[in-house]
This record gives sequence, C-alpha cells and structure tokens, in this order.
Amino acid sequence: MQRLRISARSLSLFLLGILAALFGFWLYHLITPSTPPLTSNDVNAAVQAALASATPPPAYSEIVYQIIRPSLVLIQSPNADGEISLGSGTIIDANGDILTSLHVVNGAKSIQLNFADGTQSSASVVNTQPDIDIAVLKADKPPAQIVPAVLGNPNSMQVGDDAYVVGNPFGLYSSMSAGVISGFNRTFQPTNTNLTLKGLIQIDAAVNPGNSGGPLLNRAGQVVGVIEGIANPTDQDVFIGIGFAVPINVAGGAAGLPPD
Repeated sequence: MQRLRISARSLSLFLLGILAALFGFWLYHLITPSTPPLTSNDVNAAVQAALASATPPPAYSEIVYQIIRPSLVLIQSPNADGEISLGSGTIIDANGDILTSLHVVNGAKSIQLNFADGTQSSASVVNTQPDIDIAVLKADKPPAQIVPAVLGNPNSMQVGDDAYVVGNPFGLYSSMSAGVISGFNRTFQPTNTNLTLKGLIQIDAAVNPGNSGGPLLNRAGQVVGVIEGIANPTDQDVFIGIGFAVPINVAGGAAGLPPD
C-alpha cells in the first residue's frame, strides 16, 4: 500500500512538471509576438539585395578611363607642307603644362589644342628634350578647371602588369586600348630619324597614329609613360602589337618634375 502511494505521488509530480512546461511554453508564445509571414514584396526585396551584392565591381579599364579623361588633350599641328599632324598630350601639373612627344609638334606652323571640356586653344612649345623626343606645351587659353593627371612610378611595374593607352588615334578623340607591359629597357629608332631612344617601356596595347604623346597608364590610372611610337617591319603605318613609351620619370624632366 505504501509503495502504491509513492508511485501515485511520483506520477503526480511528473504530470505537474509537464503541465508547468506546457504553461511556460504557452506563456512564452503569448508574450513574444509571432513573426509575420513573408509577403511577395519581402521575397522580391531579398532577391534584389542578393543580386546587388553579387554584382561585380567595374572593370579597371573603366576606372582608369574616368580618371585620365579630364587630363587628356588632342593636339593638331599643321606643318610647312600643310599636312596636319595629330597627337595626344596630358596635363601634368596645376599650371596646365602639357606633356607630349616632340615629333607631334616639331616644325609645326601652329598648335591647336582640344581639351576634355570642349575648350579649344592655340599653344606654344615652352620646353623640349630632343634626346628623348619630349616636349612641353602651354595653352594660350587653358580650360576653366585644370585637372592634372596623377603620375605613377614605372619602376614599380613588372612585365605582365596591366597597361592602358588613352589618346586620339587617327583623330578619334579619347579612345582607349588595353594590354600588358611586354618589356623594359627597350631601344627604338623612330621612322625617318637618326634618333635612338633607349630605356623604353614596351607594351602590346594598341597604339596608332594620333596616340603619340599620350599617356601610358597603370591599373590605378596613374601615368607611367608617354607613348612614343610603334615597331613595324612593314612600310604600313599600322599597329602590329609592339608599342613603346618613354617612362614618365624620364619624360617629366622636361617639365621640371623630379625623377623618382
């Protein structure tokens, strides 16, 4: 009889425990508000957020182009025979000095500049370094807002690094091509000259007539060289995959820039 009382008491305690647990569970749900069901708008918003986070960042080439474009200059210069030489240049300082290749303006009767904001101006040559085919121009009427390019360090680059060329090939203003650094310390003799240029950067980004004097850029949009010309075993003035640039730490000396 005593055992029966003990069993009944244990059963009662067990049932009371279950009731207490059920009461606690009910009380928790009574106090805590339930999560509302998802609507179709909630689902669409979540999908859009996931797609936005998966969108890749813009290509380096797109960023480089936006950085350099305000500093790019189209150069037109008729020579004594009336032929118009086309080239490119880059604003390199707050004074509006423009760095380009000397052969673009050498022997020109006049020099006409077109800036990214639409400003047009005549210009004059203020300094030259014939041994490296570099010239510095000054606009008679610079744009209202001068945006100098950021200059980089070509010594920090390696073969295989991204290389970007922005210029005016065949007069097509502000055109971009992309490739890689193909080599350093190259030697090149421009066509119809006795000049031999040494220590050049070799690239495979497309270079054509009108690119001369324009900027060679790294992935950060910094100018690391001034486009000089192309190597071509034929007599046709077209690009075959070998272009050259004067390192900016060499070319910048004509504008009084300190070497790196």
